[in-house]
Amino acid sequence: MTPQPGIALRRVLVRGYGLADLRADLLAGAVVGVVALPLSMALAIASGVPPQHGLYTAIVAGGLTALLGGSRTQVSGPTAAFVAILAPISARFGVGGLLLATTMAGVILICLGLARLGRLIEFVPYPVTTGFTAGIAVVIATLQVKDFLGLTLKQMPAEYLERVAALARALPTVQLPEVAVGLLTLALLIVWPRFAPRWATVLPAPLVALALAAVAAMLAERLIPGFAVETIATRFHYSYEGQILGGIPRLPPLPVLPWQLPGPDGAPIGISLALVRHLLPSAAAIAVLGAIESLLSAVVADGMTGGRHDPDEELLAQGLGNLVAPFFGGVAATGAIARTATNVRSGARSPIAAVFHSVVVLAAVLLLAPALGRLPMASLAALLLVVAWNMSEVRHVARTVRTAPRSDVLVLLSCFGLTVVFDMVVAVGTGIVLAALLFMRRMAEVSDTALIAETGRVLPEPLPEGAALYRVAGPLFYGAAHKAAGALHTVAPEVRAVLFDLRDAPALDATGLVNLESAVERLRKAGIFVVLAGLRPQPFRALVRAGWRNRAGDVLLRRSFERGADTVRSDLARRADSSRASHQSAKIDE
Repeated sequence: MTPQPGIALRRVLVRGYGLADLRADLLAGAVVGVVALPLSMALAIASGVPPQHGLYTAIVAGGLTALLGGSRTQVSGPTAAFVAILAPISARFGVGGLLLATTMAGVILICLGLARLGRLIEFVPYPVTTGFTAGIAVVIATLQVKDFLGLTLKQMPAEYLERVAALARALPTVQLPEVAVGLLTLALLIVWPRFAPRWATVLPAPLVALALAAVAAMLAERLIPGFAVETIATRFHYSYEGQILGGIPRLPPLPVLPWQLPGPDGAPIGISLALVRHLLPSAAAIAVLGAIESLLSAVVADGMTGGRHDPDEELLAQGLGNLVAPFFGGVAATGAIARTATNVRSGARSPIAAVFHSVVVLAAVLLLAPALGRLPMASLAALLLVVAWNMSEVRHVARTVRTAPRSDVLVLLSCFGLTVVFDMVVAVGTGIVLAALLFMRRMAEVSDTALIAETGRVLPEPLPEGAALYRVAGPLFYGAAHKAAGALHTVAPEVRAVLFDLRDAPALDATGLVNLESAVERLRKAGIFVVLAGLRPQPFRALVRAGWRNRAGDVLLRRSFERGADTVRSDLARRADSSRASHQSAKIDE
């Protein structure tokens, strides 16, 4: 099936799109744009790049993926999940390296979409996603301690345990003004949605909390001697027409080549095969996480709207967004679950709402850049602390640990610990391998091959003497196959035919095929006739490809179990007749 970019938008337009729909989309886009504005800046800062790069991501990637995607109400942009991946990349390779890695991730996502692999993301085990998501939340929260408390650190270590130790050593440098502004912002973020739920739908909590905190900080600086807090404008600077200015450039996203942006030493990072090779693991991590989170977000949107997204088209759109955004200063983007949910709750009806959210962010950059520069860093840190708390789903994780099977708990805790101590790449890789091994062990436990002694209980007409019936229950694949084959090591001396009941064996892999071949070959050498009956489609195709169909006389394949049983009866009857004829011939010769 050929790719169909923009399928979600086309479906909406074909179904009919009127003025009321446009009005609902514009309102929803405005609300989401207001929510995305501070989050985009805060997430960019947490990722180790100036705040405008987060805004450019929301503008370019957010608009492009909405137009080309497979979900009607998905909203894309920078997300908290990426922080744990992007921060180490920017620290090691600078802004240029981060944008180049994002471009490479875009190419990987496009390849996943073109290969129609969107459904495969659904097979990532739930304990893996829960574990690394909770781990990322802890990493994000830890990164915010410095700005929330106003600590003085020469350099934030890259490793988590070293980072915690450095923050602990810096505690004596805590700044009370920063703490006061951070606590005020945190309180407003928590209280506003609970005590003013109606207003919160029109004036989102981040807008109210950050605006009031910024005003309070400016008033305190004027009224209280020595009161000062760090803001976006005091920390970040940019060059414009030969001048060094503070804050955010009052400019739209402009074309730029990622490899011409600064590396860790401040010089253009350039591009080379060696650099691409070093960035490839990071790009793969961005692509995998982007695919997982965007499709999870699309599923959430489907659940809220009753719609259905196209996962492959969504991956293709996310890939194109991540490929194009770095050429306008954007960093990695994916579907944002919280913003998507806000979009749906605000009445969005089509991808136009997400496009308008990008327009709102662009308008804010062009009109409000000086005001945005006055936002306190402690307020942005408080905002990300709330994001990290919501992302962690502490109650849900605790309930899973209490009630889930021990193997799932092991996977969850392993992914959580590896994400915190190392990184998400190690956590997801280890988690999937561990989950796969535990799954194979479970299948081996539920799979069984047993001799059915009393054949009359499972057959309308019992098999004659000299026949043995083996029932195989469960898939014959790696792990389970060894256990199943173990039941075939010994066969009674009087047995001349074996019937395998494979009606309850849904799958057969290479290991199962080898084990079955070994067991059947052992029976064949003993002169025993073998029939594999009740074959389901996948095992039948696997056996035919392995050449079993042409082995008449040794092994017969039967799709119908009843036909297999009749074949065994006929063979034993034929043998009995042949034996009687031979016996009578011997008597005549005598």
